[in-house]
Amino acid sequence: DRQWQHLSFFEHSCYLHCSVPRITTTDGKVRTVEVPWARPGSGFTLLFEAMAWALIEREMPVNRVAEMLKVNPQRIWTIFNHWIGKAKIADDVSSITQLGIDETSSKKGHKYVTLGVDLEESRVIFVTEGKGKATLHNLQEHLENKGVEKEQIEQISMDLSPSFIAGAAEAFPSAEITFDRFHVVKLLNEAMNQVRISERKEHDALKGHKYTFLRNRENLTNKQEVSLAEMIDLYPTLGQAYRLKELFNDLWSMPDKVSAEAFLKQWCEEVEKSKISAFMKFVKTVRSHWSGIIHFVETKITNGILEGINSKVQLAKRRARGYRNINNFTNMIYFLCGKLKFDYPLGFT
Repeated sequence: DRQWQHLSFFEHSCYLHCSVPRITTTDGKVRTVEVPWARPGSGFTLLFEAMAWALIEREMPVNRVAEMLKVNPQRIWTIFNHWIGKAKIADDVSSITQLGIDETSSKKGHKYVTLGVDLEESRVIFVTEGKGKATLHNLQEHLENKGVEKEQIEQISMDLSPSFIAGAAEAFPSAEITFDRFHVVKLLNEAMNQVRISERKEHDALKGHKYTFLRNRENLTNKQEVSLAEMIDLYPTLGQAYRLKELFNDLWSMPDKVSAEAFLKQWCEEVEKSKISAFMKFVKTVRSHWSGIIHFVETKITNGILEGINSKVQLAKRRARGYRNINNFTNMIYFLCGKLKFDYPLGFT
């Protein structure tokens, strides 16, 4: 006899028992007949799996689903991973031309996964453990297995990570790299904050005003606007740094590459005249990543959609809490962010 766990009967667990016949196939092999109520190798009926999946789709953590259905959580993960794996195999990425690359932590202790995102479709198409150069080669191999040649990738948006840059150059040599503007601005904001901290050591009035200097001016409250105006007048170095920070953002609205290069060249010269050390360090970064920063003016591509995706990744951590292996976590990311199409045999939706 074989048995399959079925939907509970009231509060009682329910199992189907059946003596499954064996047959001899035309090639002389003996195998067990497939039953219509369960998929091969599963210890659950399709209706049970559909119920488990329906609960997961309703944003219930896997461990909670297991508790409700009175089974070990690992058995629910097995169901989950089966249907995710099937959907990943069938996933069509044939039209992709623009990639976004980013990493996010999988657990505390600086463990990371790298995400490959179709920027035009706004969805995750690849997740792999790690964050080094090898992750780009893994992504390229994944796309090649899907029938996408590396030359098909025309644009890549990423942060300024040296390992990502090197990996992209090797794995996708035909692609043009655009450095994500939000990561560039983040580096500039860090320089701005360093100036504020150095000034704060001598001026207690600057304490508690970190975000007064980091927020865009149009996002300040009236009170913050008044405080900012006063501090800019009182502390010339800080005021000069703030004006340079605000001016830099005009780069993103330049009409063309020539204008952008002229603007950025002049801005870098202004920084060098100011001799503000934190900003001069930022200028060195800009000069060493010049083409990828300027390229934004032509492509207008960013990793902005990854902000929304990363919030879903945080949700994946909560819903996959207690996951025992990285595969459970990465599959939860595919589930939440991959826009996969699932070939359910049965369902409750």
